[in-house]
Amino acid sequence: MNPKTVMGENMNTGLNYENPLGDLISDDIYELLNSRNLINEKSVRDYQIKKKFKLLREEKVSASDAIERIREEYPYLQFDSIRKIIYLGNKV
Repeated sequence: MNPKTVMGENMNTGLNYENPLGDLISDDIYELLNSRNLINEKSVRDYQIKKKFKLLREEKVSASDAIERIREEYPYLQFDSIRKIIYLGNKV
């Protein structure tokens, strides 16, 4: 965690946010990109879904069960929509 960030709150700006790309970019970079509307929220969501699926599969959870668990976090997405996000497009 960035020393300027405590529990998702940036000490410089006081903005409360969570960096969903913390394993790729620093909190400061994420905040800068987000403040300039340069973050594609749908792509970030898809990245998180792929990452979660990969982790569940590494825990030996079946593909269909993993998708169902992800659906619990994203109830507005259909099973097939999550499957397409996972299996099509860029890889994690």
